[in-house]
Amino acid sequence: MADNNVNIQVNNEENFNDLVRVRREKLKTLQEAGQDPFQITKYDVTHHSTDIKDNYDELEGAEVSVAGRMMSKRIMGKASFCHVQDLKGTIQVYVARDSLGEEHYAAFKKDDVGDIIGVKGTVFKTKTGETSIHATEITLLTKGLQPLPEKFHGLTNVDQRYRQRYVDLITNPESKDTFIKRSKIISTIRRFLDAQGFMEVETPMLVSNAGGAAARPFETHFNALDEDFKLRISLELYLKRLIVGGLERVYEIGRVFRNEGLDTRHNPEFTLMELYQAYTDYHGMMDLTENMYRYVAKEVLGTTTIVYNGVEMDLGKPFERITMLDAVKKYSGVDFNEIKTLEEARKVADEHHVEYEERHKKGDILNLFFEAYVEEHLVQPTFVMDHPVEISPLTKRKPDNPDYVERFEFFMNGWEMANAYSELNDPIDQRERFKAQEEQFAAGDDEANHTDEDFLNALEIGMPPTGGIGYGIDRMCMLLTDSAAIRDVLLFPTMKTID
Repeated sequence: MADNNVNIQVNNEENFNDLVRVRREKLKTLQEAGQDPFQITKYDVTHHSTDIKDNYDELEGAEVSVAGRMMSKRIMGKASFCHVQDLKGTIQVYVARDSLGEEHYAAFKKDDVGDIIGVKGTVFKTKTGETSIHATEITLLTKGLQPLPEKFHGLTNVDQRYRQRYVDLITNPESKDTFIKRSKIISTIRRFLDAQGFMEVETPMLVSNAGGAAARPFETHFNALDEDFKLRISLELYLKRLIVGGLERVYEIGRVFRNEGLDTRHNPEFTLMELYQAYTDYHGMMDLTENMYRYVAKEVLGTTTIVYNGVEMDLGKPFERITMLDAVKKYSGVDFNEIKTLEEARKVADEHHVEYEERHKKGDILNLFFEAYVEEHLVQPTFVMDHPVEISPLTKRKPDNPDYVERFEFFMNGWEMANAYSELNDPIDQRERFKAQEEQFAAGDDEANHTDEDFLNALEIGMPPTGGIGYGIDRMCMLLTDSAAIRDVLLFPTMKTID
């Protein structure tokens, strides 16, 4: 018995090839007639589609010029209709032979859906009330040599949407809206920080020592210097050098690279923002974060209430602040204040089926409890404070409890959204922390930091008390655009090459 799915696929492939052949023949005919659309270098656009619709009362009867991709076409003898899609939306175009002229009307009839055209004409409304352009001139600007996907088999394959984002943006308006909103989110962040007196800077992506985070780096070789380099995994250590140099408030929004797996919240190349402010601490970073998130949501969404996957999160209320110790006690029932030794920590971990490694210390096991019992409950905006020193090699200890540090992680929707410190500025303590990290690396932790001698030298020159924070910009965009996966907010996510 024949496989109908295979037959359909073959037939679709044949139809697709026939459509491509016809379009190439049309292009060849145009070129032979001296009308090659690819020779056109510019087209004067006066308005976008949505601008015309939103300002109809002012533009009724006015001459306008728009350009975009033809998304539909209806031929009806002496008059036709088409829809043109530009950056902001679509608009209907009424094309009449009497207005365009017989020769140009015949040429328009040969144009295909997917072609890019320029339209000049006057603004009016049809009998059904649709704002339209009565065309007086149509110019073929680009010949589409492949049909749009929905004319073939539809862009239903999610993998294809990511691989061919250019087609996704054409055929899925919600995808384009997401990336327009992403751009607005980032520009709004910049406005907020600039108004707070922060200075935007750029630091190296190729580094000899990839520090500042617990992650495996990508490695490469620089031929000119005959040296191995790494792609940065964080922005931290160079930005702190700038604080040492007297730039009191700095931030950077940039790509970082971590040699890790792919899932709905992780891509090996992603956008991180880090900022550092002299003469403040992690409480100052909490206040800044709360104010920034509230401001961005209000500016971009018009509200401080975020709805993600049907769940409301309220940025208008004060964000909850809780210590890691109290959070673990609240959700697991285990009070690590009562646990004094590593042996006791291992025993309680065994009792609660929390897996740990031989190299893990008491603070590491506390963090494993937090990941197992707490994170999923942190839906509303929450600052989790005061982490164990073992997992915070760049953070200032709490003066009254040196086993813990002045650090917080910001959570929403059960996700870590930001990580902040009162920055460690004691070069002697920092060297000891690096030494402990080197020991962790030797014990099998390939995400541990390595000693950065130049950074230690900068600390010996002297860094003022400083608060610092790193934000996952992609996750922020996911929440504010209600996007299910990080790939939905990355224009070109990392994909496995197709052979």
